[in-house]
Amino acid sequence: MCRVFAYIGPEIPLTSLLLEPENSLINQSLDPELHPDLQLAGWGFGAWSDHLLEPEKPLLYHRPKAAFYDDNVTGVIPSLQGSTVLAHVRASSYDASVVQADENCHPFSFDGTPWIIAQNGALPNWRILQRELLAHCEDRYLKQMRGTTDTEFLFVLLLSLLEGDSDGEVKKGFEKLLTVICGAMKKLDLPALTKLKIALVAPNRIIGVNYGCGHEGETQVSGDWKSLRPSAPGKDDMALSMLLEPMYLLLGENFEDHAKSYKVDPSPEGEATAAIFASEPLTEDGDEWLHIEFGEMVALERKDGVISKSVSKLDV
Repeated sequence: MCRVFAYIGPEIPLTSLLLEPENSLINQSLDPELHPDLQLAGWGFGAWSDHLLEPEKPLLYHRPKAAFYDDNVTGVIPSLQGSTVLAHVRASSYDASVVQADENCHPFSFDGTPWIIAQNGALPNWRILQRELLAHCEDRYLKQMRGTTDTEFLFVLLLSLLEGDSDGEVKKGFEKLLTVICGAMKKLDLPALTKLKIALVAPNRIIGVNYGCGHEGETQVSGDWKSLRPSAPGKDDMALSMLLEPMYLLLGENFEDHAKSYKVDPSPEGEATAAIFASEPLTEDGDEWLHIEFGEMVALERKDGVISKSVSKLDV
C-alpha cells in the first residue's frame, strides 16, 4: 500500500525530510520496509513555510510517476524548506486500469478548508457506495474533485461531515465518516475490508488516524498483525495484517542536528519541538517510535515551538 509521511517542527530543508535519510520517502517508493511491493503510481507533497510568498497556503507538488524516477526531485526539493510537511508515495494495482495523473496523486487540497490529506488505505467499491454516500456530501467540495481516487472522495465526505476544526470536532468527523461508510456497505450488501490510515494536516497540526473495518464490515477487529503476514503458513491474511498494523510517531528535539537521518534527541513529554507521523518507523531503532494502534487517533499541534500530543480511541 501507499506510504505516508507528515512533519511539524522548526523550518527545515525538505532534502532532510524527503531525500537524504537512508529510509527517506523517495527510497520507500523503491524499497519499503513494511510492505512487499514497489510504490509506482506517483507521489507528491504539500509544505508550508514562512519563506513562501503565500505562507498561509501549502506549496503542492504532484508527479504521476515513481518517485525514484522523478527527474524534478533534485532540481526542485533542494530549494525548499518547511515547518509543516505532508508527503506521500502512491501504490496501486499493477494493471492498465490505474489512472496515473497529477490529479490522482496525494496530498489533496480544497479551497475553503485549512486541511490537506493523504492516506495509506483503500475504500473498496467506493464508486457504487456513492449511491448512499453522496447524500452526505456538500456541493462546495464535490465540485472541486478533479481525480478518480477513493481518497479524494473520502476527503469530500470527511469535510462535509466536519462541524469544525478543533481536535474534538475532527475526531467526531472521523467517527461519522466510518459510520456512514459502514451503513452504506450494509444497505448495498457490499461489506469489504476497508483500511483508513489517514494523515490530515494543516499549518503546525497533524491529525493521524488508524482505523477501518474488517472483511465483513465489522469495526471491532483484533489480532496480531505480525502473525498474519504471509510468513505465518495457514494464518496469513496480508490485508487484515495491514489493517491492524500501527501507524508510527516520533517526537523529540534537535531533528536538524542529525544529518541524513530521522533521529531526534529524546525529550520529556510536553518538551518535544518536532514530530513525525509515518506509515513505518524510519530509524534503525524502531523502539523510539510510538505506535498509533488500530482504532486510535493522534492529534499533534505545535505552539510556541513545542509539540502537544493527544491520543484517543475512536468510537465506531
